[in-house]
Amino acid sequence: MGKKVKKEVESPPKDVFDPLLIESKTPATAVLMLSSPETQVLAKACDALYKYASKDDENKVTLLGLGALEHLYKLISHEDPIVRRNAIMVFGIMASNRDVKKLLRELDVTNPLISQLAPDEDVVIHEFATLCLAHMAVEYTTKVKIYEQGGLEPLIRLLGSPDPDVQKNSVECIYLLVQDFQNRAAVRELNVIPPLLELLESEYPVIQSLALQTLEVISKDSETRIILGERNGLDCLLKILETNEFSDLHVETLAVLGNCLGDVHTLQLLQQIGGLKKLLSFLRVSTVPDIQKNAAKAIAKAAGDSDIRKILHEEEVEKCLLNLLETDSDEVKVAVSQAISAMCENVDSKCALGLQGIPRLVQLLSSDNEEVKEAAVTALASLTAASRGNASAVAEAEGIEPLVNTLNAQRDGAIVNAVTVLTTLAMQGPSGVSIQSRGIMSALTEPLRSTNSQVQSKAAFAVAAFACDAVARTELRDAGGLGPLVKLLHSKNEEVRRNACWAVTVCASDERTAVELCSLGALDILEEINLSTKRKSKFSEVALEKILDNNLSHKYSRMGYLSSSNIITNGFYDCGQIKPGAKFLSLEELSMQELTDRRAIIFINAKPQEDHALDTILYLKSRFLSSKNSLEFMVFMCIFFYIRKGKGKKEEEKSKEVTDITPQVQEEINLENSLWLPPPDFTLMDYIYDVSKTILPLTTTREQVVALAQFVADRMGGSVERDKLHDFSWELHISEIEFELKSNIVPIGRIKKGTFYHRALLFKVIADRIGIGCTLVRGRYNRAWNEVKLVDDSPKGIAGLLLPPQEYIVDLMFKPGFLIKQGSAKADQYKRI
Repeated sequence: MGKKVKKEVESPPKDVFDPLLIESKTPATAVLMLSSPETQVLAKACDALYKYASKDDENKVTLLGLGALEHLYKLISHEDPIVRRNAIMVFGIMASNRDVKKLLRELDVTNPLISQLAPDEDVVIHEFATLCLAHMAVEYTTKVKIYEQGGLEPLIRLLGSPDPDVQKNSVECIYLLVQDFQNRAAVRELNVIPPLLELLESEYPVIQSLALQTLEVISKDSETRIILGERNGLDCLLKILETNEFSDLHVETLAVLGNCLGDVHTLQLLQQIGGLKKLLSFLRVSTVPDIQKNAAKAIAKAAGDSDIRKILHEEEVEKCLLNLLETDSDEVKVAVSQAISAMCENVDSKCALGLQGIPRLVQLLSSDNEEVKEAAVTALASLTAASRGNASAVAEAEGIEPLVNTLNAQRDGAIVNAVTVLTTLAMQGPSGVSIQSRGIMSALTEPLRSTNSQVQSKAAFAVAAFACDAVARTELRDAGGLGPLVKLLHSKNEEVRRNACWAVTVCASDERTAVELCSLGALDILEEINLSTKRKSKFSEVALEKILDNNLSHKYSRMGYLSSSNIITNGFYDCGQIKPGAKFLSLEELSMQELTDRRAIIFINAKPQEDHALDTILYLKSRFLSSKNSLEFMVFMCIFFYIRKGKGKKEEEKSKEVTDITPQVQEEINLENSLWLPPPDFTLMDYIYDVSKTILPLTTTREQVVALAQFVADRMGGSVERDKLHDFSWELHISEIEFELKSNIVPIGRIKKGTFYHRALLFKVIADRIGIGCTLVRGRYNRAWNEVKLVDDSPKGIAGLLLPPQEYIVDLMFKPGFLIKQGSAKADQYKRI
């Protein structure tokens, strides 16, 4: 028998660990495995985490809390390609979360990710590295890092990748990066346009769309538009428009072409290849609101250049815009209206758009959409500027009423342009009366109260344009518009202040409005403005002068001077020199004061009042019977009663027309009728009559001045010797009149002993009635005098020589009728004594 040999089993080395299969059901365990030194474990852990993070956003947050990103960050540069790939996949899928992106920025992962974009790298790494970069490129700081770390060049190179996901992520990342102007210039230098144009032929719409969006951003730069034209990019874009299958890309394509319209060189190129005609034809037939809106916006933007406007006009862009104006979309209407406004800078376009465009734009003024209303009225403002024909077309299209209604719009831009159009219509055409009949002055009251300086300026300008009419001024006054107008004088805006001054100047054309402006403080504000070297202007000076010229009582009280052109009329009163800062009281307010020992108020009223009809008849009777001219008396009586009868008829007709008047209006009428009116001064009427009979017929002005001076002195107590002036007790006489009348207000005709300022006032009043030009100057210590300009006789031996007029002071106290040459010692003495 052979010997039996025992077979020994060979055991493994002591330092080798047998393979162990672990089944983990929690992400925490997988995160712990990321610290393993084994590549296989790392790869599987990353793969598991990728699948877990892909499920929903909450899982991403969970992994963030477990510290997975810090471990993964170390693995994206791992030497094993599978580990590196799987780690980057987790980064790419998790980067969509906001909190994850924040930590990724802190970890500064952009540089490691960019390094993974090398040409020889795995396509999956390219896909998820670009995906991660695309998610992070939303933030400006990441854009800067990608640019500084050289990320643009590999991203542009990957636009030519055979993998569509890499293309999509790369172009999306580039799109986000070029939102920054610095990156736009950089990608242009890196020749990004050819690969972008190639992506337009991709079979994936999302890639085509992102490529177009990127082209739309970078084509905002003129250099890029030139390159786009040179690389046949315009042809590519036009082909997309001509292809119905690409209808979902038409909006983005038009956005790119819209930028091209803003460059003369590119637009000319587009015109040469017939692309501009194709583009406008496409817009005429398109019914997609976004396409219509974007096209109109592009035209509006491009029309800012005069050469481009000319090219667009040559291609009859006006027809396209008018066609788009018929759309139902409010957004399109707004964009088209803005384009019309821009094209109006071209005179020929303005004419072409006005005929058909104005009626359609007028209809849009009644839109419920405030933005549409604003755009439409802005277009009308552009169309009517310096165009009398278009201004008339607005009126013919019944646009005045909706324009006035637009003054109540919610948007300041609509109000500004509505005021502009209305002002233009009033200044360029015969529409002023029609506008005023629509209550323009009442409608302007609210714009005057606006806090927007542009609205304030335009509203004040409109008031200046329309207040030339007395009825308009009355309407503004009754509507309470003078108050906010006066407040605009305080404006810090120079244009607002200037237009407000102009409006005040026009409004102060009648005495009643001028008086109310003064009561509202306009005079004090204007005086303050004119003391300022910065705010003072010709407008403020004229406004102050105009207010005072139509409120002579206030002017004389404040300035102490009336020029020869300041004609004193009925209702004037002299209450003495007013102190700075003191309120100037109306005659009615003064009449309600109790009798005091202060200076009497001298008032002028040579006009018969309705309430004093009987007194007027008795005055006329005594006047004409004393002159034994019964025929003249009968004529005046017939005229007087005819006027009363005519007035009665008018009032009767008026009462029939307003039988349905509202209580509020009736109340206003009663209030107006209740205003205090001073009684007529029959003695003054007597003086004027006598002077017109005896002095007016004199042949020379010098004779009239001398005779009138003597007449005034005779009626005011005669001449007074210079050394006995203190014995001339005129104060007691005035006090007696005040006591008799139980009032501080004294009619000038009642004064029989008057001093300097009484006589000078009476001289000025009568001189103004008979056409003698003279001033009224207030001096100190109850002094006042009149200055006249007279032409002296030619020197002997020089016949026919016309000498310049000389200025004289008229002596009314010591030698009535004596003319004192202005500037002489005697003149100074007369003023001071």
